[in-house]
Amino acid sequence: MGFFDRFFPKSCSTVLHISTKSGFHLRPAAAFVSEAKQFSSSITAENRGKSVDAKVLSALLSLNLEEGDHFELHCKGTDAQEAMDHLVAFFDRLMQKEQEKHPGQCNTPHATHRYQNPGIPVTPIAYGIAIAPLCRLEISYTTNGKKRERTLVEAIKEAKAALLKQHREASGNDDADIFLAQHALLETLEERAKQEKIETLEAFATLLHEEAAALEGGILASKKSDYLDLLAHIKEAMGETRSLHLPEVPFILLADDLLPSDIEKLSQSACQGVLLHDTSTTSHTAILLRNSAIPSAIISKTEIAAEGVTFGEESILDTTVDQFIPSPSAEDIALAKKTEDSVRRSEADAAKRRFEPALTKSGKQIKILANVSSLEDAHAAKEAGAEGIGLLRTEFLFTQQKPSLELQERRYAEIFSLFEDITVRTLDVGGDKALPYLDLPHESNPFLGIRGVRLFKSHPALMEEQLLALFRAAEQKPLKIMFPMVSSVAEFVDAKAFAQDVAARHGLSIAHHRFGIMIEVPSILFLIDAFDKVVDFYSIGTNDLAQYLYAIERTHPTLSVPAEDPLLLKIITDLVKDAKHPVSLCGELASETKVLPELIETGIETLSLSAAHIPTIKERIRHV
Repeated sequence: MGFFDRFFPKSCSTVLHISTKSGFHLRPAAAFVSEAKQFSSSITAENRGKSVDAKVLSALLSLNLEEGDHFELHCKGTDAQEAMDHLVAFFDRLMQKEQEKHPGQCNTPHATHRYQNPGIPVTPIAYGIAIAPLCRLEISYTTNGKKRERTLVEAIKEAKAALLKQHREASGNDDADIFLAQHALLETLEERAKQEKIETLEAFATLLHEEAAALEGGILASKKSDYLDLLAHIKEAMGETRSLHLPEVPFILLADDLLPSDIEKLSQSACQGVLLHDTSTTSHTAILLRNSAIPSAIISKTEIAAEGVTFGEESILDTTVDQFIPSPSAEDIALAKKTEDSVRRSEADAAKRRFEPALTKSGKQIKILANVSSLEDAHAAKEAGAEGIGLLRTEFLFTQQKPSLELQERRYAEIFSLFEDITVRTLDVGGDKALPYLDLPHESNPFLGIRGVRLFKSHPALMEEQLLALFRAAEQKPLKIMFPMVSSVAEFVDAKAFAQDVAARHGLSIAHHRFGIMIEVPSILFLIDAFDKVVDFYSIGTNDLAQYLYAIERTHPTLSVPAEDPLLLKIITDLVKDAKHPVSLCGELASETKVLPELIETGIETLSLSAAHIPTIKERIRHV
């Protein structure tokens, strides 16, 4: 660096114009900030006399730049001119890309409106808009005589029965797996209590709190609330009732976290929305909030404190633009109500057209299939407009008791009767999905152990019975049989040979069935040429693929892979281009409306998602 460069840094400036209908919103602003941070120079953005640091996203967003606005970009430092040239070119590409995404008014849930008060950014859990006073969660506990009459063993037994009852009542929903998982967790804790001769509620509570505390900062921290929920169930059985004090008039609830069992109470109250500090978008609490259609989000405790939020005053939670507005103006409230009406009309229109094909503006058809976990799911998918089943999760039959061959055959046949295009995933347990009757070794990292396709070697009798049930249930209807967690060509070849041997030994013809794999393990990405010689199809499981690609556990409370991750999108693009057999996608990415244009740009033509999202995704595709 020369003398003049060091003591007389260069400076330059220019004016940049916002040319897209969506304005300079979160996604392009975040991309711009990321680029600006590459340079050592001071970089500022100025609009209407307000100057902010262009390397700070919240500051840049505070300018509220809309279509037709402009801002002055100033760069000062040793690499000022290099920064300016790069950022101007990058901004032009951003605007072009945004115009391609939003060429006109889109009748979709992806909103672009702006409030006068920029509010506090939130991470959305459940989609929607809530307009009501903010209320802080208050909890109280009451006791009765049960505590003296019931032993810990009896209380645990009652709690387990209650969880199984909830599982049965929620059959067909995501909720069902939650209650079953809690039941399995309670059984594990019960066994430990027996080993340690724990006989009192107080001692058992200490055990649960220790278990929950051990999750802090780890890959399963989002499941901490499940331990506390189990304790609440047991206390309830022993006469100690946990009560939420909720207003009788509409409110938005603010809390550190909620127990999964709290959500049903909220859904029966005047709750309009929920803000939580300490949870993740994949926690059981979050799943239940989504299923209950309660607009909800994660919000920073620091941001709430800094904003000086007043409880009891009207506020707005709007997850269509990822904002919480604690002190909205009259115009803000009017805008929120107008947007809420627009969202409802959009959803109604999407529902009316759910049986129509999903055609992009250029006429390209995207096939929309359903992820199904039960017969009820299958019926819901049919009603939602699904064109087939892209992922039948067969685990729904393998609960607390091993299903008989006859039961499996009967349940599969009922589902197969509803659709012609069906992809079945063979049993995928292991990792965080344990079965009480399945003898799996204790593993320090079960996500990298015996799970998925590896069951063909560790539990061949179990897998043989499932395949036989599938073949018999299908009869002459062609199925796509998909093996999960495949990491090598040999694993697929062996699993297919296993299936063919099962069919041969039982005198069944399976020539009309096709065999493929889920792409979840990164090693597959280097073996596509070899797999093309043996498989019939591929299905990308983006959830696990991202987990193993980035070494970030998919339910981690603070770490995550963003939906718009460019590497993940590039992988999909390359797979579609290079693979010689059909490629579909069945991960959560398929239902992300915000990245749907980019996803379609990858060339993918088949998406599989939960029934609840099908009408919306079909409608969104029609505007791409």
